[in-house]
Amino acid sequence: MHAIGDRANRMVLDQFEAAFKEVPVAEHRFRIEHAQILRYQDMPRFAELDVIPSMQGSHQTSDMYWVPNRLGWARSQGAYAWRSLLNTGVVIPNGSDFPVEAVNPLISFHSLFTRQDADNFPPGGWFPEQRTTRQEALWSITLWPAYAAFMENESGTLTAGKYADFVVLDQDIMTVAPEEVLKTGVVMTVLGGKTVYRRP
Repeated sequence: MHAIGDRANRMVLDQFEAAFKEVPVAEHRFRIEHAQILRYQDMPRFAELDVIPSMQGSHQTSDMYWVPNRLGWARSQGAYAWRSLLNTGVVIPNGSDFPVEAVNPLISFHSLFTRQDADNFPPGGWFPEQRTTRQEALWSITLWPAYAAFMENESGTLTAGKYADFVVLDQDIMTVAPEEVLKTGVVMTVLGGKTVYRRP
């Protein structure tokens, strides 16, 4: 289910809760796509209901310039609240939401742990208390989407027996300075063990 605003997210959570009471299902992995603006009272409900907030890091750095003016400062505290959600025990799978945003997954990766745009604005990050760790940002574009799709045994990590789907990058995104992450290039792409792209 897609929901962006705080009222929409509360309505979806209410409907999910009612449905699970009527028809209990284990391992349903229902998710709310976007979950961008949340009331603090609703954040723990994702973990309580085992609902996955599937979010896009790039939306935060696209929207941060106007969110406080349109939603007010108080409601902005619940915007793209990755740390608050992660602290409840949920996972946050990430996607590009292409063509709304650029398809490059490193944009969201960078946004998640810096809360900054490609120009490293704002200094220190937008509501920096909501940053993820760099490791969590990596999981959000690898293992956690696989989990959300019931595919964690087939993909999401470089593990024997899983699909050999991976990219080779020209620098280590886990150690380079944050401002260098978006300068990273792809050297090679492998799908199912077959090289489908190699940089000249």
